[in-house]
Amino acid sequence: MLDIASRNKDYIMTELVEARIADPKRFIPGSKDDWEVIIGMEVHAQVASNAKLFSGASTEFGAEPNNNVSLVDAAMPGMLPVINEECVAQAIRTGLGLNAEINLRSVFDRKNYFYPDLPQGYQISQFKDPIVGEGTITISVGPNKKGEYEDVEIGVERLHLEQDAGKSMHDQHPTMSFVDLNRTGVALMEIVSKPDIRSSDEAKAYITKLRSILRYLGTCDGNMSEGSMRADVNVSVRKPGEPFGTRCEIKNMNSIRFIGQAIEYEARRQIAILEDGGEIDQETRLYDPAKGETRSMRSKEDAHDYRYFPDPDLLPLEFSRSYVESLKSDLPELPDAKKARFMSQMGLTAYDASVLVSEKANADYFEKVAEGRDGKVAANWVINNLLGKLKESDAEITESPVSPEQIGSIIDMIKEGTISGQIAKDVFDIVWQEGGDPAKIVEDRGMKQVTDTGAIEAAVDEIITANPDQVAKAKDNPKLAGWFVGQVMKATGGKANPQAVQEFVKQKLGVE
Repeated sequence: MLDIASRNKDYIMTELVEARIADPKRFIPGSKDDWEVIIGMEVHAQVASNAKLFSGASTEFGAEPNNNVSLVDAAMPGMLPVINEECVAQAIRTGLGLNAEINLRSVFDRKNYFYPDLPQGYQISQFKDPIVGEGTITISVGPNKKGEYEDVEIGVERLHLEQDAGKSMHDQHPTMSFVDLNRTGVALMEIVSKPDIRSSDEAKAYITKLRSILRYLGTCDGNMSEGSMRADVNVSVRKPGEPFGTRCEIKNMNSIRFIGQAIEYEARRQIAILEDGGEIDQETRLYDPAKGETRSMRSKEDAHDYRYFPDPDLLPLEFSRSYVESLKSDLPELPDAKKARFMSQMGLTAYDASVLVSEKANADYFEKVAEGRDGKVAANWVINNLLGKLKESDAEITESPVSPEQIGSIIDMIKEGTISGQIAKDVFDIVWQEGGDPAKIVEDRGMKQVTDTGAIEAAVDEIITANPDQVAKAKDNPKLAGWFVGQVMKATGGKANPQAVQEFVKQKLGVE
């Protein structure tokens, strides 16, 4: 039993630790040389397939509880698993997309543990011989103080196939729990990174890039809110150059924003404990987004706790190199290659190209707008006008009320001189709210740009005559000539050709 002095010491230490965790200025992972945060991630990505890994049951999301359950999933006596070939192909495609080694021979193992929602009493997974070996993912982190982005290479340790467990439901009845086996047997790819991630920003960039690659490949839809992609995050801290510290695993994270918050909190928690002379317990923790903190769930299991052994009902998985090559030949253009093409062929900046390739739907939309047009202009309209508007509406580009063809028509009218840039924005807003053909909207509403130089000159003369004091100031400070341009555009309802207005203003004021 602890004496009073010991209890007081523990209480004081707890108070100090909690105070330090709560001070984000003192402990910001990756910002100081005195501590380094080490992060590794285990991402569970649901394979995009119509049937489960070892049965023909549906993988449809949102079905009534226990509707998508076969006799195999329910572990009925005498039922044997049969491998789903499409799930294997999807895992190989993913490995190829991660620049990873594809193992032509892999083995399914039984991972033994008990959960009420695991009917077999074990999970069919892969341990020593996974289907995919080491690979790499390149992420972009920034901007720094100079506005620059840095490419960082994160190693992938392995990708293995396994079946998902079911779901326990505790909120359906005050005294009883229920089990939904719809997810039982759904194919998962567990993608394990190397401990190469060094900050919460890198972790968020990693999971974002991985999700983007999976969506491009069509091997996982990446819908974290539906549970089809979730991550276990391993966090430890150390002094630079020292061995890795004891890690804690933050379980079942399904939000990129929450992943960043959980890492920040957990790193500060561990640093605070170590600086007060304590030790880190290896354990599994959960993140509470409402409180912004992690809490202990259970002690962390090691591999020997699961008593792995090869599944006797499944032969080793073997396929040929030619089969892998046939899958490789059908892969789509992936984000990094697409980004490089956008930069080299369309002259886009690295930032603009990165924004556009972050989601396949964004890139596809942009390419339709840019077809036969200036790539930089098209990128500006998609990023600043369309994506900006979609962000305000909390909508995806697939939900856009404005089509690529409509934006293309607006860009064409600007190039032809039919409308000015300001009028183009007004036309865009009308199309967003009401739909319709942009060219017809401009014609019917009298929105065409005024190109009559006589009318423009007259408008400039009128503004200059009415503002003699401003004229004197502009002659002393030529930068003030822009005021006259703005007044003329306002007077003409934004319809005057801006270039013509600028020329007349400079000419009339005698400034350059």
